[in-house]
Amino acid sequence: MTSILITAGPYQFRATLESSATKTVALFRTLLPYRQKLIHVRWSGEGMWIPLGETDFGLPFENHTAHPAAGQILLYPGGISETEILFCYGGVAFASKMGPLAANHFLTITEGNEKLKALGELVLWEGAQDILFELDGADR
Repeated sequence: MTSILITAGPYQFRATLESSATKTVALFRTLLPYRQKLIHVRWSGEGMWIPLGETDFGLPFENHTAHPAAGQILLYPGGISETEILFCYGGVAFASKMGPLAANHFLTITEGNEKLKALGELVLWEGAQDILFELDGADR
């Protein structure tokens, strides 16, 4: 099982790729190491996101949900709203100004869950934080 090391602001997490989102996982692996900025969501609740604008990865919906749990990371492939990565730290009802959305759950935090709320509050009150997704050292 492939492990992903996530460094977000001052925190580190380990996550596993979801086998039920094969196309999304395959695409994400081609992006690694992936660096971006993480900002707080506008509509969805206790989540952070990486806005990707009009990026079209050509992905279908797979393993998709509109109500992800804390520690789940989703990729919305675009369509009704802009393409994005959603990083959940608490209660989320995934939505945009266009209404409810569903996105592909492709990555789940397995270590560091106790730091999710602190990261979410940091992003909410202090603003955008750097985030890096990379293969965990054992999986390189």
